[in-house]
Amino acid sequence: MENEDGEALAGPAGPLGDVRVIDMSSVLAGPNCARYLADFGADVIKVERPGGDSLRHMAWRDPRDGEGLWWKVVNRNKRTVVLDVKDDTDREVLLGLVDDADVLVENSRPGTMERLGLGPDVLLARRSSLVMTRISGFGQSGPYAHRPGFATIAEAMSGLAALNGEPDGAPLPPPIALTDEVTGLAAAFATMVALHSGVGQVVDANLLETMFQLMGPLASLYALTGEQQPRLGGGLPYTVPRGSYLCSDGRWVAISTSSDTVAARVMELLGVGDDERFADFAGRAEHRDELEEVMAGWCASRTRDEVVAAFEDAQAAIGPVLDMSDIALDPHYAARGAIEEVDGTPMQSLVARLSATPGALRWPGRRLDADGDSIRATGW
Repeated sequence: MENEDGEALAGPAGPLGDVRVIDMSSVLAGPNCARYLADFGADVIKVERPGGDSLRHMAWRDPRDGEGLWWKVVNRNKRTVVLDVKDDTDREVLLGLVDDADVLVENSRPGTMERLGLGPDVLLARRSSLVMTRISGFGQSGPYAHRPGFATIAEAMSGLAALNGEPDGAPLPPPIALTDEVTGLAAAFATMVALHSGVGQVVDANLLETMFQLMGPLASLYALTGEQQPRLGGGLPYTVPRGSYLCSDGRWVAISTSSDTVAARVMELLGVGDDERFADFAGRAEHRDELEEVMAGWCASRTRDEVVAAFEDAQAAIGPVLDMSDIALDPHYAARGAIEEVDGTPMQSLVARLSATPGALRWPGRRLDADGDSIRATGW
């Protein structure tokens, strides 16, 4: 296998080097699932429809070659082939790959693979050990299963958007593809659990329930008490102060007091350590407005560096609010190698570090049908 310049690409490497994955999914959540497997060495073949995955053309593009930056990140470490599964010849190529695959990832609307004659009954009959990871908006069953699913809809229907935003403002979905990113991780985890079982089976992962998992005890709270968490901007009902605060130089910090010991140190720093109103979680929550006013005023009278230094001296939790220009220059990101250049494209490095069997970034998402001739001719 060669890169765009004809240079040899490294083969599968890492702890999943003996795992073969067919990635038939598109856009984000499914490809992210397969990407995490590829990052740790799985041999992933990305199967695209004729014309290619729409992610190739979504949002920002690499000014050097016009390829989508989303594509390069999410489909890194994968080989790629174009197959029309409605075409008999291409269908046989796909089924030949299935015969020796360990995992197949797809995110078509429920029922689509069955209509194509590629449902679990067909694929598991050919390859009894296959793990078929199915990622959809609402799951493979239930009254919403047939609906098209996107991250924004899951964020709205999971409870997340209802919590996010100012108290007197609109519910806000997050401004990143949060659901697709988290569902990709959840699906990769579930896929590895299924592989570890040694039993061929279907993994049913979906956007809605993945985001619902992030709601913590809120479903329990409502069922047992009828209480719901209010929308508090960046605040939490049980942690005060908590949020982002503007400093005198126009820069922002984020502060959290999610343990009693940290909160006590922050109260001393603010000069209210003897105020009984703020002595425990319940008191701080009851007097939220007063304490938030103290916190905001304290930050507003100091520069960001002064605020951060004071909190660090007090061993209290704080972080500057960084944008991508800040992150690009941040010494901790640099020391950790959190941004890695892959064939000239900077991108996030591995999601986790393994001390003995690490993963690796080997190449970015490749051009359309880059490996098609060899895959069609010789399969894996």
